[in-house]
Amino acid sequence: MALRRALHFVFKVGDRAKTATFYREVLGMKILRHEEFEEGCKATCNGPYDGKWSKTMVGFGPEDDHFVAELTYNYGVGEYQLGNDFLGLTLQSSQAVSNAKRLGWPLTQVEEALYLTQAPGGYPFYIVDKEQPPYDPVTKVSLGVSDLQRSTHYWATLLGLNVMDKSEEKNTVLLGFSDSQCKLELRDVGGKVDHGTAFGRIAFSCPREQLPDIEALMKKEKQNILTPLVSLDTPGKATVEVVILADPDGHEICFVGDEAFRQLSAVDPKGNELLDKAMEEDKSDEWFAKHNKQKAAA
Repeated sequence: MALRRALHFVFKVGDRAKTATFYREVLGMKILRHEEFEEGCKATCNGPYDGKWSKTMVGFGPEDDHFVAELTYNYGVGEYQLGNDFLGLTLQSSQAVSNAKRLGWPLTQVEEALYLTQAPGGYPFYIVDKEQPPYDPVTKVSLGVSDLQRSTHYWATLLGLNVMDKSEEKNTVLLGFSDSQCKLELRDVGGKVDHGTAFGRIAFSCPREQLPDIEALMKKEKQNILTPLVSLDTPGKATVEVVILADPDGHEICFVGDEAFRQLSAVDPKGNELLDKAMEEDKSDEWFAKHNKQKAAA
């Protein structure tokens, strides 16, 4: 499993401009690439929506060695309902803390050298107030589960992540494919996991040859396969193959063939410019205001 990598977490965003401000100006991330699509994704990357949407990848560095965020924006959907499924993304950057204070972005100190803030839409982010390291500052993604033992079995035994740490006091298990990668923290929420409509997806890569094996194992173990092995096209870029799974609590998991994904995920120097252009050309807010309407709340 050493060849498997944690790649990104998918967030649905209703306000693309405010979201861009948060990631660029507060966290200090870079726009790695931006893509526009005229119709919904075959693997429901943008959620259960058929219309026009965009994907923006943001991070502290290339996806080859950084865990990043995938921001999916569905034109015409203004907000999403949060559940208790996504419990936070943790990163280390005293610069991000300084940025938030300077910009008046709300921050709550939860313990010494640890702050809680929220991305637009209410997604929680934890910022460790220490100097940003020379490697990836993103340390972990935390997800809520209803049965920690069952979930640990799924993620460790079936998907091959290593158990790095356990805390009975906090009801958590920390897993990862390697020490140098972003970790996955599972936290028992003491009841049913509610995904709301804002539910995201965590993505990992593996050698392409392992994709059929992952699908076969899930079938054998009678686990949920949301999208069997399928090819996804991005105009002008590499075609990738993916399998989309759901864990026992319904958390969506994407496994993508690593070889083609490394080509697809190459940083686009025009990413920033493409996002700004798309936001400038997006007149949906004005249209809704002019017609005395509000964007849909999913």
